[in-house]
Amino acid sequence: MNKKIQLQDLGHKDYKDTWDYQEELFKGIVDLKIKNRREERSDETPNYFLYVEHPHVYTLGKSGDLSNLLLSEKQLADKGATFYKINRGGDITYHGPGQIVGYPIIDLENFFTDIHKYLRFLEEAIILTLAEYNVESSRSEGETGVWLGVGTPFARKICAMGVRASRWVTMHGFALNVNADLGYFDNIIPCGIKGKAVTSLNVELGVEKVNEQEVKNKILNHFSNLFEAEFIIS
Repeated sequence: MNKKIQLQDLGHKDYKDTWDYQEELFKGIVDLKIKNRREERSDETPNYFLYVEHPHVYTLGKSGDLSNLLLSEKQLADKGATFYKINRGGDITYHGPGQIVGYPIIDLENFFTDIHKYLRFLEEAIILTLAEYNVESSRSEGETGVWLGVGTPFARKICAMGVRASRWVTMHGFALNVNADLGYFDNIIPCGIKGKAVTSLNVELGVEKVNEQEVKNKILNHFSNLFEAEFIIS
């Protein structure tokens, strides 16, 4: 089993270009697994973890409801935003500047074969990271992602999640609001959940800007501990 994960920080990158790149890496792993089984080989499969920050974009999961997007095509253009229907789970979400997006493209057979455990570990990495800033967060029953104030009238989501998996290979991932412009969430019903607010780490801390690289490093530390993995910068 290969527990090394190649880390790539793509910086500020278009959503569609990043999606295409994810698909390329994902297909490479799946194709190698198929070849291994067909030829009775045991070549190690690679793992990847992409960090990226997208321009303003709304994405709708395969089971999502288009009515949760509250903008017309013209209004999207006026806001400098784009929209894509994509092949992850979940409903609609927003990505944009000030948000840390992480895409683990890993072969779970290198770690464990349990999608639910995988999602819980993704959530746990974020929960542990936020705890380092003295921000208490948790899961919300029946709803993916990471939340603050669960069970209170002030429940608010700080991290959205949506993944795709095939042959135990994952893609897509999480989006943590760190210094995000929360106004863009007013144009959707986030994740299709009505009556729930969205927040960002800088808002919770009452500061103008949080060091995003520091947050990225903390997430990686917790991710590597949970998955017993080693990150390799590539």
